[in-house]
Amino acid sequence: MSRAVRFHEYGGPEVLRLEEVAVGEPGPGEVRIAVEAIGVNRAEVLFRSGHYIEAARSFPAGLGAEAAGVVEAVGPGVGGFESGRPVSVVPAFSMNDYPLYAERAIVPAAAVLHRPEGLDAVEAAAVWMPYVTAYGALVEVGGMRAGDTVVLTAASSSVGLAAIQVARRVGARPIATTRTPAKKQALIEAGAEEVVVTGEESVSERVLGLTGGRGAELVFDAVAGPGVLDLARAVAPGGTLFLYGAVSGEVTPYPGFDLGMPALNIRTYTMHETTRDPARLRRAEAFVTSGLAAGAFRPVVDRTFELERVADAHRYMEAGEQIGKIVLTVGR
Repeated sequence: MSRAVRFHEYGGPEVLRLEEVAVGEPGPGEVRIAVEAIGVNRAEVLFRSGHYIEAARSFPAGLGAEAAGVVEAVGPGVGGFESGRPVSVVPAFSMNDYPLYAERAIVPAAAVLHRPEGLDAVEAAAVWMPYVTAYGALVEVGGMRAGDTVVLTAASSSVGLAAIQVARRVGARPIATTRTPAKKQALIEAGAEEVVVTGEESVSERVLGLTGGRGAELVFDAVAGPGVLDLARAVAPGGTLFLYGAVSGEVTPYPGFDLGMPALNIRTYTMHETTRDPARLRRAEAFVTSGLAAGAFRPVVDRTFELERVADAHRYMEAGEQIGKIVLTVGR
């Protein structure tokens, strides 16, 4: 038996319960890990509240798709993950199938990566989702190159901060956005070349001014909603607007017709495009590991909570005041 976080109905953080559950043995292609730290993502907040891109198949339901721990056992056909090996789990599966808010968890071996040298468990639970999300969209799909301008919304999030570092790593120019001036200096210190305070100025006007009227080759947006109209105006001809989140919770219009049908590419993106493709995941792992080794990447952890305080962690996530990753720690 092991303790795991479950919810028996959709709702706010108060529906989360820490319960005893049976774990069992890993099956073919699976690994059981002793969990040490868990990355908290907005996806879990949405899943818990019934607003995620997939619904809970049944109740009680579990949560979590990103963690760090130590291998306890491996199933048939699994190699390279002997008992005692420190590992990380990347989001590459449905939370309905392999929830990770737990002391012990069974996960698909295809979603398990060796822990990079120099990272502790908390950092190892905070590194893969942000950097693989940013790499997958901006480099793998978007083809970001040296000299490109990239606009990053919700830039103080773990993905936004990782995207700043990824852009810097390839020689691109990161322009961060934030709602108020409160986080502006922190974003500059994190590596943003410029910061646009959306509560005070137009993103498109500022970006066009910074690029001599051309616009940004890439816009990486976690907010969606009506703001995509202004973001689309900031995209250079032939550039791409990525929508990888919907933090606004509002209806997102298609901007192409309203703006006179510009040469605009607009697409959604989830990191599963990368983590469920073995070749892409290998390239992402190499890119992130290289950046860590060179000192170009360092996961930013805002705050940790013990697993018993999972509801407080979700409340903190919903408040939106964090700069970087929120991580749950698991004690035994």
